Amino acid sequence: MDIEKWIVVTPGIRSGKPCIVGTRITVYDILEYLAGGMTEQEILSDFPALRLEHIKATLAFAAQRERRLAA
Repeated sequence: MDIEKWIVVTPGIRSGKPCIVGTRITVYDILEYLAGGMTEQEILSDFPALRLEHIKATLAFAAQRERRLAA
């Protein structure tokens, strides 16, 4: 998956945290919603700017970051 297509870091937006392109929704926000028990469909309903690809990119981003930390 081409994560950079969906996730961007922009200084000055959400303190430079990784966000979904074109939104101010952070990777952390989405991971927190999922960890809190929200389903993908609930997240997509609550945030119409998001698509399923954004959630998948968020999970891939988190897995990639975890792999780097474990190395």
